[in-house]
Amino acid sequence: MKNFNELGLSEKLSELLSKSGITEPSEIQEKVIPLILEGKDVIGGSATGSGKTLAFGSGIIERTEIKKGLQVLILVPTRELAEQVGNVFKKFSNYKRLNVAIVYGGVSITNQIRDLRGAEIVVGTPGRILDHMERRTINFSDLNVLVLDEADRMLDMGFINDVDRIIKSCPRERQTLLFSATISTDIDHLAKKYLKNPQSVSVESYVDPTKLKQIYYDTPKNLKFSFLVHLLKKEKHGLVMVFCNTRHNTDFIAKNLKNLGMEVLAIHGGLTQDKRNRIMEKFNDKKVYILVCTDIAARGLDIKGISHVYNYDIPKTSKDYIHRIGRTARAGKEGIAINIVSDRDYDNFRNVLSDRSLTIEKEEIPHSINRVGITTQGFERDRGVRGREWQKSGEWTTMGNRDEGDGKARPGYYGRSPRGYQGKNPRQSRYGGSESRGPTFGNRGPRGGSARRNIKQRGGNYRGGGSRFSGKSPGRSFQRSGGRR
Repeated sequence: MKNFNELGLSEKLSELLSKSGITEPSEIQEKVIPLILEGKDVIGGSATGSGKTLAFGSGIIERTEIKKGLQVLILVPTRELAEQVGNVFKKFSNYKRLNVAIVYGGVSITNQIRDLRGAEIVVGTPGRILDHMERRTINFSDLNVLVLDEADRMLDMGFINDVDRIIKSCPRERQTLLFSATISTDIDHLAKKYLKNPQSVSVESYVDPTKLKQIYYDTPKNLKFSFLVHLLKKEKHGLVMVFCNTRHNTDFIAKNLKNLGMEVLAIHGGLTQDKRNRIMEKFNDKKVYILVCTDIAARGLDIKGISHVYNYDIPKTSKDYIHRIGRTARAGKEGIAINIVSDRDYDNFRNVLSDRSLTIEKEEIPHSINRVGITTQGFERDRGVRGREWQKSGEWTTMGNRDEGDGKARPGYYGRSPRGYQGKNPRQSRYGGSESRGPTFGNRGPRGGSARRNIKQRGGNYRGGGSRFSGKSPGRSFQRSGGRR
């Protein structure tokens, strides 16, 4: 392996990297830095945690000159990533006294306008860059490097038209660097449209699969939160991230964990940028050890020391799942990804398991779990819920029938039994609700059996991808479209 000097970086920058504890280049740094210094266009396929920010950052810093106008524009999908990338540039370009401006929405534009006047490097989100273009407070005439960081995420978030407008405003004679965790058809089209004879670089994830354990628990819905509490109380070392799919659920789970005396913070896109920055600062400084979050924290953020990742809500795609679990088992350290799966997660979990590269082992939940009361104040949305039922049934209603913080009443759970159980009290079910009501891992008849019963009767490990299994099957409906044999 070469050192940074051998890759072409100056003594000053190499020394600065060494003082920060970065003595050996990662795989992507070793491959990309020489290409950037040569001025070539690059398509970099690198997963979370591979060191790509420093890979393109160090080469760009070396080629950028002070007081020569705006020479570098780096487009990123989120405010958090803008802050992170911008701070890396500020830290490692200090020896050249380069001016770095970080621009994104949700904060005052006045200070950004001032920062842009003397900036040689700008890191920003597409929407706010367009704002400055319309105000004519940003000038691309001297631009010679354009970076599209996490391009797949920008396309997923619907920024393709904004990105197109920005690129068309940049000089044609420039170096273009595109980085993406996945190289999809859309990314390939974007690259062919705007890059000239690009060099393709692909590296493996920085996550060590041999040190990452992935497990799932098939959990009754009315025990889901209680089981999360049970697991969190057992873990006392390292930082923990708990992922939810919605802002509402994130706040709901964080509030109830906090009520139980746990050190927890919540972060999602509904918070102001200043508050999000303060939360991430506290978490990185280990002032709290549990962060409940949406996927906004899964992409691009450099959070060190994550020992456990909990998927309280299962993400919709395997790509999102991989980005979530990529927060742990980094830099040679061990980590564990824990999926708490209930019936409403089955469709998403099937999508995750379609990725053949994933091996997720099934674990049995303990026989006895202490039920935990939850606070619903400020979260009630009682459309279709009977007030008396809410008051009398306690945790069974809030946890069994409200999908634990989803905030939406589901027809069929309140005041009536599903088809096939007419006249029966759904509370008589062993899981606190009618077993036939929840979704299955496939299509079934109107009186099909319980999906949970299918997968709980069979143990073993599941290796994603169609019907390929390692060990025993966790359920026929994982591998066939039908829910019954």
